[in-house]
Amino acid sequence: MAQSPAATIDSAEIARFESMAADWWDPDGKFRPLHRMNPLRIGYIRDRICARLGRDPLAPKPLSGLRILDIGCGGGLLSEPMARLGATVTGVDAGAEAIGVARAHAAESGLAIDYRCSSAEDLAASGIRFDAVLALEIVEHVADVDAFCQALGALLRPGGTLVMSTLNRTRRSWAVAILGAEHLLRIIPRGTHEWRKFLKPHELAAALRRAGLEVGDIAGMVPDPRGGGWRLAPHHLAVNYILTAAKPG
Repeated sequence: MAQSPAATIDSAEIARFESMAADWWDPDGKFRPLHRMNPLRIGYIRDRICARLGRDPLAPKPLSGLRILDIGCGGGLLSEPMARLGATVTGVDAGAEAIGVARAHAAESGLAIDYRCSSAEDLAASGIRFDAVLALEIVEHVADVDAFCQALGALLRPGGTLVMSTLNRTRRSWAVAILGAEHLLRIIPRGTHEWRKFLKPHELAAALRRAGLEVGDIAGMVPDPRGGGWRLAPHHLAVNYILTAAKPG
């Protein structure tokens, strides 16, 4: 039986994040870990896209002229920095409440971002293509990983760059992300993650290759106790990791 266009959407996951939508821009709220991680994510995305295109990442608007898609954009924590770096940004999320928050915050910030309540599949079916696609902290929440990766590949123009991040399925990730962060420290709400849906790097890389993409850099992301933020750790993939892939062309 053919899948519906939104086959990767997990309605329970969407409902869970919709209940937290008002907290997206509170740096000390339920999305505090993403706020702390954001400088690292922004720098990684900027640097990898610029390296692929031969651009200066320290230029005033290094992503100028590029069309970037932020899938699972939530309240816009990544979409807004990408717009400030010069990109033309489309942010997509299946949660209407999150999109409402994102639109309101972008308007307050004077940023023109095309926010849409939709899915990766629906957008891919429209025929629109992007220079870069971002899918950070979302693949562990989708219902069908292969279908999701196929949609991401379809959304990239030939030669385009994909950046993804997620959680590894290891004993350590269960101890850190679920037991520690959700149950003991209560940094994030209980039930935010389901450990069995975490993906090992080789599993995600295989899904991307099946989607016709070439996997490049993979690096771990670990908390940096010195500054309170996060840092790249190329050989520490046991919990959080980030990667780039490219569409041949």
